[in-house]
Amino acid sequence: MRNHDSAATGLLAGIAAFLFWGLAPLYFKLLDGIPSTEILAHRSIWALALALIILALIGKLGDFRTTLHDGKKMRTLALSALLIGSNWLVFIWAITNQHLLDASLGYYINPLITVLLGVLVLGERLRRLQWVAVGLAAVGIGWYLWQFGRLPLVALFLALSFGFYGLVRKRAPVDSLTGLAVETLYMLPLALAYLAWSASPSSNPLNNSWQLNGLLLLAGPITLTPLLLFNIAARRLNLSTVGFLQYIAPTLQLLVAVMLFHEPFDRNTLLTFAFVWFGLLLYTLDALAQRRKLRLQRKTAI
Repeated sequence: MRNHDSAATGLLAGIAAFLFWGLAPLYFKLLDGIPSTEILAHRSIWALALALIILALIGKLGDFRTTLHDGKKMRTLALSALLIGSNWLVFIWAITNQHLLDASLGYYINPLITVLLGVLVLGERLRRLQWVAVGLAAVGIGWYLWQFGRLPLVALFLALSFGFYGLVRKRAPVDSLTGLAVETLYMLPLALAYLAWSASPSSNPLNNSWQLNGLLLLAGPITLTPLLLFNIAARRLNLSTVGFLQYIAPTLQLLVAVMLFHEPFDRNTLLTFAFVWFGLLLYTLDALAQRRKLRLQRKTAI
């Protein structure tokens, strides 16, 4: 009964996390007109402040201080900070510049990019269906290039930066909250310098309404809440279940882009997405088949 309750809690937490990430564009759209670099500065400052408060409340500030004195981890987290910071910046820019569809495509492609990075960087071997899945995503990108005369740069950048971010974080064995606190600490000097010297009127909180300052302050909870929920889900659910849930976010982003932001979604764009969707379907079916095979092998061994 306790395991069932734990799984139910994990499922609810996972759904909530991906709902947060999928609906986050609605929050960033409220900041339309403010430079994306300025939003990123506020996001890093308030996420750091909130992360440190939570670490203090749960008694893990010691882990944070220990990480700060570990040269190898700090060098690795410096690279991960660069990757996640640039990912956040491009994502915010995409939302405020009518490119949320491209962002959605990027997060659909991301699982397949992660698989490909495992082959190219970690020397992993792909099964046949996984190769077909990656190939279909490549065909979708090729179709986009042929029809529109350009690569989907926003989608590719988001997929690659987040894929490499996951790869780099594997090399720094720290928990997500401590890692995020260190990453945003790296961003802090740049964020403060930007706000101090920016010509943007909204960079000075004294020039803003309390409503705008409140929205900027929300960047911290908007960043940390889904991360904490995801950690709860990851500890309580099978990896394959988490894999299914991750498609909630780009699906919601797609719906928001088309139905609320009225971004164009023509036949050629649909076909690009269709190739990626079919690739993801094959990838998911292969993962389920592999999981069933491993379960049968364990039963046979027992």
